[in-house]
Amino acid sequence: MKLTKKSASFILISVLLTMALAGCQSTDAKSPTTGQNSAEQNTSNGQSKGEETSDSKKTDSEGAEGQSSEVVKEGSVKKEGNVVLKELAFVYNEHTIAISDTANEEQMEQMLGKPDNFKSHTYTAGDGTNMYNLIGFTEKVYTYPGMEIKTISVPEGKQDSIFEIEITDSKYTTVRNIKAGDSLDTLKKAYPEGKLVGDGAPDEEDDFRYEPSNYVDVMSFHIKDAQVESIHIFSLLD
Repeated sequence: MKLTKKSASFILISVLLTMALAGCQSTDAKSPTTGQNSAEQNTSNGQSKGEETSDSKKTDSEGAEGQSSEVVKEGSVKKEGNVVLKELAFVYNEHTIAISDTANEEQMEQMLGKPDNFKSHTYTAGDGTNMYNLIGFTEKVYTYPGMEIKTISVPEGKQDSIFEIEITDSKYTTVRNIKAGDSLDTLKKAYPEGKLVGDGAPDEEDDFRYEPSNYVDVMSFHIKDAQVESIHIFSLLD
């Protein structure tokens, strides 16, 4: 009887040990799967973040490209040199010629061709002009069909500098594309900073002045019958 009880106890203990071992194996078998799922989730999250970062960079890059391709309007970017004087200019055959530009006789001919007439005068105390502040200066006048340009050079021998331009021909346009023959309305739209000196009616003669920042360098449009008759660009000499 005692042997039977011992056998039964031994069998019960064996069953319990077998179940315990089976449970451990089941837990170990599930652990790699759980680890794998966790790794896959981390990889997925990393890829998602990477894609978001890539998309963000792409958007920023596309925005930068859009900005760089945007048309830059005249005057919105700072230029080298005197911007004011670059506005007081005219354009002919892809050459932009402005007040205070330096140009000798050879350079003038290269840009505008040979003038119809050329004059040169050096101011002296007894020349009858009473331009005592210009004594020793040499003034040159280049006359072309529909345009006259004057330059001045100082006694020290520096290059000739343009100080006056008079235009009556429509083939010479300002940097804002205004020419002789354009209407007063077109002129006002191109130069909203300017104004009529006499505030006269459009059918009366008047001068429309554009003075960017001072009263020394000026662009003046003579108006007759509501049209631009001539363009006068000049810099007052000291």
